[in-house]
Amino acid sequence: MFVKNILYICIDMSTSESINFHSTGNKSFSRELNQQVNAYFKVKGITKYADYRMVIKTVFMLSLFITPYVLLVSDLFNVLGMFILFSIMGVGKAGVGLSVMHDANHGSYSKYPWVNKVLGYTMNMLGGNATNWKIQHNVLHHSYTNIEGFDEDIMSAAILRFSPHTKLRKIHRYQYIYAWFLYGLMTITWLLVKDWKQMWLYQRDGLIKKQRLTPFRAWSWLSMTKVFYIAYMFVIPLLATSYAWYLLILGFILMHYITGFFLTIIFQPAHVVVDTEFPQPDQKNVIESSWAEHQLHTTANFAHKNKILSWFIGGLNYQIEHHLFPHICHIHYKKISSIVRETAAKYGLPYHSNPTFFGAIRSHGKLLKSLGRA
Repeated sequence: MFVKNILYICIDMSTSESINFHSTGNKSFSRELNQQVNAYFKVKGITKYADYRMVIKTVFMLSLFITPYVLLVSDLFNVLGMFILFSIMGVGKAGVGLSVMHDANHGSYSKYPWVNKVLGYTMNMLGGNATNWKIQHNVLHHSYTNIEGFDEDIMSAAILRFSPHTKLRKIHRYQYIYAWFLYGLMTITWLLVKDWKQMWLYQRDGLIKKQRLTPFRAWSWLSMTKVFYIAYMFVIPLLATSYAWYLLILGFILMHYITGFFLTIIFQPAHVVVDTEFPQPDQKNVIESSWAEHQLHTTANFAHKNKILSWFIGGLNYQIEHHLFPHICHIHYKKISSIVRETAAKYGLPYHSNPTFFGAIRSHGKLLKSLGRA
């Protein structure tokens, strides 16, 4: 079954907390949607996993990151060329993350777990941590989408407010202006701070153990891959090229800034926009909708007709389909989107979709401004 066809679902977040989803109506929505999507793959006679298109994309995205790196350490370019190469690597990092790592760590790239595992570790190759990412994204974000206190994607530093249930501060009044600058810092904070903090929190809450990892193994892998990343991304260029150390640091920061900004402006318009909702559980930690219904209320699509954007960002402009079917490779989202939209309409459920990418960005900006005021 591709969708969690569950009318009452309890997902542990930590050792002491859980959220319950149950439906007071439309109880057959997820069942029928499941059947319709299953029928699509059966009739077409195709796999829900990747095909040759994903292989081509994987080679392209990895090349977009690796090729400029090889040219960088060749020391054949002047300082301007160095910054251009770092910039291309920043785009390549985003492409690998969105189009390769994302599917692999969802288990939707291949039917072979080892293939998903290997490609999922591109997250570590790019300076992140696959274990933390799977917990934050697969377990917390996909299970508790837009629920304050559970979904880490809307739990940021105090300087930003992504939910109407987060404490309002005076500085939030201007977040619709300064947030865009902060977005570019996302991946470099992962590298230097966030991954270490998350590892400690996830170990404390028993989430590392649920990934079938011992704390020693998790911490060792985190440390070793961070050292490896710094070694090949900074130490080797420092030793192999004539660029000054401070120029390499600036290029390194530029690369991460481009990646962070690109990733953030793709993910934020998928959930933090005017149309989406931010439900809160009742006193018994119950959300009054099924898990599948919850995804429709809290998720939004954008730019369905923009084929180039959709290709590069791994089909994540079809975010609704991704949240309902995270174990289906993104190359199929466009085809099944009509099934999801029609089934949602049949049951009187929303299907949020902005026709353009810039329209989605504008909607995100409007919500940031609204959340910055009482």
